[in-house]
Amino acid sequence: MSEKTNSRNRVIVRTSIIGIAANILLVIFKAAVGLAANSIAIVLDAVNNLSDVLSSVVTIAGAKIANKMPDKKHPLGHGRVEYISALIVSALVLYAGVTSVVESVKKIINPVQPDYSKVSLIIISAAVIVKLFLGRYVKSKGVQVGSQSLIASGKDAMFDALISFSVLASALIYIFKGICLEAYVGVLISLFIIKAGVEMAGETISDILGRRADPELVSNIKRIILEEEKVRGAYDVILNNYGPQKNYASVHLELPDTMTVDEVDTLSRRIQAKVYMETGVVLTGVGVYSYNTGSETVAKIRNEVLEKVMSHDWALQLHGFYVDEKEKIMRFDVVMSFDIDHREGIETIYGEIKELYPEYSIQITPDIDISDI
Repeated sequence: MSEKTNSRNRVIVRTSIIGIAANILLVIFKAAVGLAANSIAIVLDAVNNLSDVLSSVVTIAGAKIANKMPDKKHPLGHGRVEYISALIVSALVLYAGVTSVVESVKKIINPVQPDYSKVSLIIISAAVIVKLFLGRYVKSKGVQVGSQSLIASGKDAMFDALISFSVLASALIYIFKGICLEAYVGVLISLFIIKAGVEMAGETISDILGRRADPELVSNIKRIILEEEKVRGAYDVILNNYGPQKNYASVHLELPDTMTVDEVDTLSRRIQAKVYMETGVVLTGVGVYSYNTGSETVAKIRNEVLEKVMSHDWALQLHGFYVDEKEKIMRFDVVMSFDIDHREGIETIYGEIKELYPEYSIQITPDIDISDI
């Protein structure tokens, strides 16, 4: 395991332990105050903090499992476990929200008057400050090391600060105005918790399903590749994510048809090393497109084909263009948007190009708009 990975794991565990300690103290004090004051809102706030403790425990467990060394059964590592742990965290948040709304509705139906003391108000005020700083700290650490679990826990903690503030506000309104908003504040708290849980789950599910590649990362990979003198283009960058900061990718290079296999091999290895050193992405596959050199006829054909293809809004890019003048074969790839069925797009382009060059055998490969061009 690399030192960078070990360092990241230490940050996640240390941050989670700090969160656990802070939340356990808040649970103890809030539960005691809530029961003494007969306040459903404060008790629910304590329950919410208890769910944060469980979330932090899940985050630590997920980080530990995610950093296990690859094995025969999981040759690309266990990094995606972190996404599963983040999903469990969101499930715990949702459970806390649903439970809270049920209890709050019960109190609306059968109201009970709370009895606040100065100590209870001081503890709630302190809880607001603690959760606000804890949330910002945990989220910043999550962003720093790329941990969705920590980011989710940090966002949840900042929601908790808002929740505790609403409890404090309802207590002050009751003390000074005699209006009891306890149960209604409990419903409001519950809805915030549920909303946070749904958003966390949505983000994590997107990670598990596979997001569109980060445009900045793709741009950096292409920039590194295009620094090579003989590379005319870099296309079809596909990123496969196996956990935070664990990316594997493939790419196609457009190279002159005069290069030897040995030259292509040397170039590919050099590019793989540079991309890994600068971005941390492992290029597991480097494919090759050849382009014609020294033929004015082919250059003219390419320009005409490019103009025809790009006249369609759904055609995003043409690359990998090559013509075998002797065998009368023309081949190229077209990146198409999701606005058209790819089979329909290919049929349309094929018909138009065949009309221009009926003597050629035309081979068109459809490419998915998988990363920014």
